[in-house]
Amino acid sequence: MRLDIVVLGLSITSSWGNGHATTYRALIKALSERGHTVTFLERDVAWYREHRDLRRPDWCRVELYKRLEDLPRRFGTLVRDADLVILGSFVPDGTAIADWVTSQARGVTAFYDIDTPVTMSRLERGVTDYIAPSLIPRFDLYLSFTGGPVLELIEQTWGARAARPLYCAVDPDLHKPQDVLPHLALGYIGTYSPDRQRTLDRLLVEPARRLPSLRFAVAGPQYPAELEWPANVERIDHLPPQDHARFYCGQRYTLNVTRADMIAAGWSPSVRLFEAGACGVPVISDRWAGLDAFFTPGTEILIADSTEQAVAILREIPEERRRDIAAAARKRTLASHTARERARALEEHYAEARASRPREREGTETGVGAVA
Repeated sequence: MRLDIVVLGLSITSSWGNGHATTYRALIKALSERGHTVTFLERDVAWYREHRDLRRPDWCRVELYKRLEDLPRRFGTLVRDADLVILGSFVPDGTAIADWVTSQARGVTAFYDIDTPVTMSRLERGVTDYIAPSLIPRFDLYLSFTGGPVLELIEQTWGARAARPLYCAVDPDLHKPQDVLPHLALGYIGTYSPDRQRTLDRLLVEPARRLPSLRFAVAGPQYPAELEWPANVERIDHLPPQDHARFYCGQRYTLNVTRADMIAAGWSPSVRLFEAGACGVPVISDRWAGLDAFFTPGTEILIADSTEQAVAILREIPEERRRDIAAAARKRTLASHTARERARALEEHYAEARASRPREREGTETGVGAVA
């Protein structure tokens, strides 16, 4: 099976404050390695234009467009004739694009929700601007970053034809052990978020205050200038994806902090879990339902609910056990959580959706219209 795939996503060219880029890069690279042809369509906006760190990947074609009206004019035939068209969450003018894609594409159509709990909350409040309730049943697939019970909710409440998990993943070619001595007791990568900051304070900032002889680091943009950090916490404003592996490998442990919406939904793993795991670095995580579906607590990952528990891990776990956890995490990650595994899952979801369609969709040449 060799597919012609079109992805309309938030951004693949810039990872600045944009977690979607990491997911798209890893997945599309894996799809290319499996023989598929992928074209990524991205809105050319100032924020990402000024912070691009991937311009011309050799594993997919990237096309930028400036206005909504450019899509049917420049890419109408491409979208109509593709085997699979994927629209991602948070794409500008997403509702209008969803209407156009599901009206014009003759192949399988999929909405890829990289922000599922956020989307569900916005749908309930009627404030979603990148997908509309009336459009969800028109897609052949609803691909979700979140698994578990939310998949049934997407089908039963919002009318999705087939809600299937397509979790984030790691590119093991980029994330692997490095020849670096761990000089940080604990590190964290993540864009600032008020709901995550409370957990970050509890599991990293306060342990840093209690353990002044150890070194810590927090990498990520958009942290308020008024935040006060202990002297032994290094702040890094932005860490490009190509530098993640070296950053992880310079830590004895990596911290995973989950957004409140993701905790409420459960089954919402962060890509940081898989990146650190592939690098052979043990993770300390907050607690959420479904975590044990991805890693076994105590042997492949450590869970901390309090400052005291985080401090105890940093101070008391023997080095041999730390290395055993790291090795187990890497083994599990490479077996179950690589982009190649997700590419295979996407192929299966495509085949299922393709087989369930009663007939070939007949597209017509029209422009992108407003969605009521």
